[in-house]
Amino acid sequence: MTDTAHRWPAHLDAGAVRFARPTARYDEVLTFYRDALGLPVLAQWRGHAGYDGMVLGLPGTPVHLELTRHGDPPRIPEPHPENQLVLYLRGPEAVETAVRVLAAHGHRPEPAANPYWPERGAVVFADPDGWRVVLAPWVFGEQDPPAVRHTAA
Repeated sequence: MTDTAHRWPAHLDAGAVRFARPTARYDEVLTFYRDALGLPVLAQWRGHAGYDGMVLGLPGTPVHLELTRHGDPPRIPEPHPENQLVLYLRGPEAVETAVRVLAAHGHRPEPAANPYWPERGAVVFADPDGWRVVLAPWVFGEQDPPAVRHTAA
């Protein structure tokens, strides 16, 4: 691939990107992302046109994860194991640290649906709504993924 394949298109002059999804467990999800993962809360609201919401900053904060709750009861799509937030951390030690912090908040790793992740040392957690967060031990685009780790059968 050439370097031009990795450049942002000039006609999309974006200064930030936000991914949004609904939540049925607002307070638990806020605690998971803010306290256990440590993501900064950039904005938060309650009762705006029937919506509660939060905007969480991802690295450098020009990338956001927005979570909203609406309706009584709130309804969300069924979580799918391949719908993931992947956080590429700077090495196995960074993954181990994040896993310890999540464990201290009562969260346990989940089996990965795709063997790609555990074969390369990544760890998967489910948030309170059941959506997957993958902690990968390399930075995509900066490093090659770790070699495949084979486990004894």
